[in-house]
Amino acid sequence: MGAGHAHPLYLPGTSPLHRARPQCKIAASLLFVLAVVATPRESFWAFGLYALALGAVAAVGRIPLAFLVRRLVIELPFLLFAVFLPFVGQGERVEVLGVPLAVGGLWGAWNIVAKGTLGVAASAIVAATTPVAELLRGLERLRLPTLLVTIAGFMVRYADVIADEVRRMRIARISRGHDPRWIWQARAVAASAGTLFIRSYERGERVYLAMVSRGYAGSMPVLEDQGATRAQWLAALCLPAVAALVAVTAWGVRP
Repeated sequence: MGAGHAHPLYLPGTSPLHRARPQCKIAASLLFVLAVVATPRESFWAFGLYALALGAVAAVGRIPLAFLVRRLVIELPFLLFAVFLPFVGQGERVEVLGVPLAVGGLWGAWNIVAKGTLGVAASAIVAATTPVAELLRGLERLRLPTLLVTIAGFMVRYADVIADEVRRMRIARISRGHDPRWIWQARAVAASAGTLFIRSYERGERVYLAMVSRGYAGSMPVLEDQGATRAQWLAALCLPAVAALVAVTAWGVRP
């Protein structure tokens, strides 16, 4: 990715976590999340240990707690869904502050909140310590299809461009008397959406032709070797190894 396309999720720094290879961080976070998901929901202590482990990793990466908490806002829709489970669940019920709640719904809500929050936090830490270009290169190193990685790269790169186009079109509509407060005015928005699609398609054609004329052959050029050593892999896999041990222990001591 070129200069000027830094993602808002990224927090520049020089910590050991920033210097780690992206493919190691991606693999470690995925394995960590799998261990969290495999943990029985009744093992509260295990989720506490996972949270402490993520806190330690965030400290190594010098990620402020406030920065990390703001990035967790993305899971709010799922948390709102979890809130309703105790009210709509079936089966045994228990009264909490005079309100009857389904026991199964309470467990389901806890399961979603605990595992979802830990998963989002792990992803946020990886995003905060890895530029988007390195993330894409790491996905290539993990043998993801090159075409999918390329599409994802262009999607991230031009999201801001498309958003800015939407903003300019909205200002143009308002300057011509459009007042987006009534349902019958949705026709102008629909027409703008069609125009935006055509403009984006034409922009993509121009960008592709410009790339081909400069020697593009299906993959972006590699500017730096992103290979990881055995020591780097071992260091990255420490967290998922601990998480796997906690998950196995949780199943072993499960009542």
